[in-house]
Amino acid sequence: VQLQASGGGLVQPGGSLTLSCTASGFTSNYYAIMWFREVPGKEREGVSCICMKEDCTYYDNSVKGRFTIARNDANHTVYLQMNNLRPEDTAIYYCAADGPYTFGPLNCLVTPPSYDYWGQGTLVTVSS
Repeated sequence: VQLQASGGGLVQPGGSLTLSCTASGFTSNYYAIMWFREVPGKEREGVSCICMKEDCTYYDNSVKGRFTIARNDANHTVYLQMNNLRPEDTAIYYCAADGPYTFGPLNCLVTPPSYDYWGQGTLVTVSS
């Protein structure tokens, strides 16, 4: 099982970036993907989550209205569209998977220990 994250970079405040997370090696399509972010000295926090094959999503209050999460079940990829980026969004972003399960229902859990598989981080820097 592998998660491949990509899409980070340097952007000015107010700009946009799209992160991608592609899963491979899963034995079923019932799993949830959460994007976490981490900055030095702070706990890893859940940003946004989506359930594959089911309609459940989660957004942290700090990103509601600015970030949009979407999925492509066919190619096992989750996208995080980040608009109106702020300096406080600067962090290393990780995607993580809860599952896979044989069947649903699924939930978006916000605690890192709930997630079994992690991708490598991708750095997002918001700075002028």
